[in-house]
Amino acid sequence: MYFELLSELKKVQAASREEAGCIKYDLHQSEDQTFVLYEVWKDEEALEHHIQSAHYQEYRNNIADLVSTREVYKLKIME
Repeated sequence: MYFELLSELKKVQAASREEAGCIKYDLHQSEDQTFVLYEVWKDEEALEHHIQSAHYQEYRNNIADLVSTREVYKLKIME
C-alpha cells in the first residue's frame, strides 16, 4: 500500500507542477511515513482549476482506499 500511495503522490505532483498557476507543489514525508503535499498557487482561480483537473480527480479516486485520513489546511503568509 505504501508504494502504491507514493506512486500516486508522485504522479499528481508531476502533473500539478505543469499546471498554469502552480508556484510550488512539493511532496514531503515524515519519519512515521505521513505524507504532506505543500502547494502554493498563484491565486484561488488557479487552485480551483487544479481541483477540477482530470489528473487531480484521478488521483483522489486512486487514493481513496490507500489513506486512512486526509486533511487540508489553507495557510496564509503572516507578514
